[in-house]
Amino acid sequence: MPDSREAEQGDKTGRQQTRPGRFSRQRLLHRPTRWLRHVLADRVLPSLDDFLAERQLLVWAIALFIGVGAAYLAILFRLGIGAFQLLWLGTAGESVYEAAELLPWWLILLGPTAGGLAVGLFLQYVMPGRRPNGVADVIEARALQGCRITAQQGLANALVSAFSLGVGASAGREGPVVHLGATLASVLKDLFKLSHAARRNLFACGVAAAVSASFNAPIAGVLFAHEVILGHYALRAFVPIVISSVAATIVVRAHLGSFPAFIIPNYQITSYWEFPAFVLLGLTCAAVAIAFQFALISAERTAWSIEIPLWLRPVIGGAMVGAIAIWYPQILGVGYDATDAALKHSLPLQILLALIVLKTVATAITLASRFGGGVFSPSLYLGAMAGAAFGIIAAKVFPEMASSEGLYAILGMGAVSAAVLGAPISTTLIVFELTGGYSMTIALLLVVSIASGLTQAVHGESFFHWQLSMRGVFLREGPHKHIVRSLKIRDFMIPLEDGAIEEMKVVGEDIPWLTPDDTVEAALRAFDKTGQNRIAVVDARDTDKLVGWAEHVDALNAFNMALIEANVEAHR
Repeated sequence: MPDSREAEQGDKTGRQQTRPGRFSRQRLLHRPTRWLRHVLADRVLPSLDDFLAERQLLVWAIALFIGVGAAYLAILFRLGIGAFQLLWLGTAGESVYEAAELLPWWLILLGPTAGGLAVGLFLQYVMPGRRPNGVADVIEARALQGCRITAQQGLANALVSAFSLGVGASAGREGPVVHLGATLASVLKDLFKLSHAARRNLFACGVAAAVSASFNAPIAGVLFAHEVILGHYALRAFVPIVISSVAATIVVRAHLGSFPAFIIPNYQITSYWEFPAFVLLGLTCAAVAIAFQFALISAERTAWSIEIPLWLRPVIGGAMVGAIAIWYPQILGVGYDATDAALKHSLPLQILLALIVLKTVATAITLASRFGGGVFSPSLYLGAMAGAAFGIIAAKVFPEMASSEGLYAILGMGAVSAAVLGAPISTTLIVFELTGGYSMTIALLLVVSIASGLTQAVHGESFFHWQLSMRGVFLREGPHKHIVRSLKIRDFMIPLEDGAIEEMKVVGEDIPWLTPDDTVEAALRAFDKTGQNRIAVVDARDTDKLVGWAEHVDALNAFNMALIEANVEAHR
C-alpha cells in the first residue's frame, strides 16, 4: 500500500510538473497567431480603413489623369508660342534671336509693339482680373482660395501668355504652364467629393506635372510642388505627385524626345582649388539675383505710379523691349537659344555682360507692362550669362586651374534661379535635369546656398512672396496667419432652421454683425471688440436679413481644427 500511495503521489507530481511545460508549448504555438491578430487589429486594419476613407486609389487615378492632361496642355502652350512667333519671325522654333537678326529693324520694333496693343485690349476687355497670372497666383489659390482656379481664368491666362511670348515679350513660359496645370487640377478635383487634404495634393499634382512637362524634369517637378506649393514633404502627398509628374514626363518625352533641354559637353571640375572661385561665383550670382528682383520691384512700382490707360501699358512696354532688341535680339522671348549659347561658350565677354543688364531691364519692363510670362526662364538666362562671364574672367586670371566657362554657366543658372524663386532644392534638381550634368554636384550646392542665403538676407523673401505681399497676402508668417484669413464665417456659423426668416434692423444702429463671407480673423476681432459671445450673421446683399449666428467658441474651435488639420497633413 505505501508503495502504491507513493507511486500515485509521484504520478501526480509528474503531471503537475509536466503541465506547465505543456501549457508553455501551447502558448508558443498560439503566440504567432495572437501577434498577427494584434498587428492586424491595431496597425494594418486602421491604416487600411484610413487609406480607403480618404479614397487614395481614386486620388492616384485622378493624379494620373492630371499628369497626362497637364503634359498635353504644356505641349499645346509651347506650340501656341511657336504659332504666334511664326507670324512675326518666320520660325516656330527656339532660335529666336538668330531669326530676328535677319529681319529689318522696324519689324523687330513693330512685333512687340503691335503685340502689346493686342495684349492691352485683351486685358482691358476680356481677361479676368485684368492682369496675367503666374506661380504667385497658384500659391495664393493654394493658401487662401481653397485651391480654386476657374477654367476661364486659366485658359485666358494661357492665351495671353502664349501670345505675349510669341511676339517677343522678355519673360518665361514655365510660370503660365504652372498656372495652366493648376487650373486643370482645380477643375478635376472639384468633380469629386474629396477631403481638403486630398484636394490640395491634387492641386500640387497639377503644378508638378506642369514643371515636369515644361522642363522634361520629373524629379524637379515633384520637389517644386512640395517645396513651393505645399510647403511640406508628407508621404501621403508624395505618391500622387510622383504619379502625376512621371505621367507628364512620359507624355512629353514620347512627343518631344527624352534629351535634356540643353545638350552640353561633359564639363568637369578641374581642381578642388577652384572652390574659392565657386564661393566668389555664389557672391556674384547673389548680386545678379538681388539686382534682378530690385529691377522687377522698381519697374512695377513705377508702372503703378503712372496714370495711363491699361490697354496702353503693353504698347509702351512692347516698344521699349523692341527698341532694345534692335541691337540685342538675344533678349527677345523665352531666351533658351541665348542661354544655350552661353552654356556652349559661344558668346564673347562683352555680349555676356551687356545681356545681363539688358535682359534684366527687358524682363522688368515686360512684366510691369502686364505682358504674360514668368521669371523662371529669365533667371536661368541671367545665371547662365553671369556664370559664363565669370568663367571667362576666372580663366584669364588662373588659366591652369579654371574649368570651362560652360561649367560656371551651369552653376550660375542654378544659383540665380534658386535665389530669385526661393526654391533651392527643386531648382538644383531642375538644373541637373535640364543639362544632364551631375558631376558638379558639390560645386552647385555651394554656389546655390551662398546665392540663396545672401538674397534672402537682402530681400527677405522670394519674388513670388513679394508679389503676394503687394496684394496683402503674407504667407511666410506661418499657417496660422493664412488660416485666419481663409477660413470663412460660413464654415462654422449656426444657420437658421429651414424656412425661418428673421428681419433685423442693423443699419445705422450700434449692433455688431458679420456676413458669411467674412473671415474668422474678422470674427475674432469683432468678438474681442464687442465682448459678446454671439454675433448675428446677415446676408451680404441685404443686411436686414438674418441668416445665422456666429459664436465665439465655434470660431475658436474651427480655427484650432484647421490648425490641427494643417499640421497632420504636413506629417502624413
